[in-house]
Amino acid sequence: MNRQAQAVVLLLLGGAVVRASVTDLYLRYVKEGLRPFLIAAGLVLVAAAVMTLWYDLRPAPRGDAHGADDGADDGPGTGGHPADDDGHGHGHHGPRVGWLLLLPVLGLLLVAPPALGSYAVGQAGTALAGQQQSDYPPLPPGDPAPVTVLDYASRALFERGASIGDRRVRLTGFIAPGPDGQPILARMVLSCCAADGRPVKLGMTGDVPLGLPPDTWVELTGRYSDRVGRDPVNDAEIPYLAVESWREVPAPRNQYE
Repeated sequence: MNRQAQAVVLLLLGGAVVRASVTDLYLRYVKEGLRPFLIAAGLVLVAAAVMTLWYDLRPAPRGDAHGADDGADDGPGTGGHPADDDGHGHGHHGPRVGWLLLLPVLGLLLVAPPALGSYAVGQAGTALAGQQQSDYPPLPPGDPAPVTVLDYASRALFERGASIGDRRVRLTGFIAPGPDGQPILARMVLSCCAADGRPVKLGMTGDVPLGLPPDTWVELTGRYSDRVGRDPVNDAEIPYLAVESWREVPAPRNQYE
């Protein structure tokens, strides 16, 4: 791989990162707040590739073209040739392993992996496995109050629904198989990227959405339930929601919390 090929691969990689960042594709990999950093990184890669191509393709100075300088200022190379020249007018070639950079480029341009779903839920324990701060603010206004799966599960576990009271809540998640064969509601939460994704699991009582395939997205309306189950993966507590109504909905733009 010569310098020009390296620059082209770098240009493709930077362009793929920028393309994924300006669309919603990046949400399959990282948290939403990291978008500015991805765009900046992609632009830096593109700029580096363009500068490398410009430097390598620019016309040689007159002295170099006619040999007037006799290689006196050609740098630390030997025989009057530049350091990146092999003495026969050819630049050094980089290691062939550099072509592997094309793999992430092809992955970003051609493959759009789905967000983590019910399979990942069954392989990992619930993220709410330890005590957390129990001083929660009041629920948002509205009836039902819109909350995330993580917010409801935290309030239900760590303060036993004190800040929820008798209010109705509305939350959205996807269906996953539960430990007892019954469906549960789940949502994946990220600390940084999909590699550290952990599920938040929520049991359901009342009008449970039965007969839906895994990974079906639903919107639930219900109230706090004091029922608590156990996660067979890590033996952590799983809170429940008393479902009053539900409806099937499309997958949201950002499937992670």
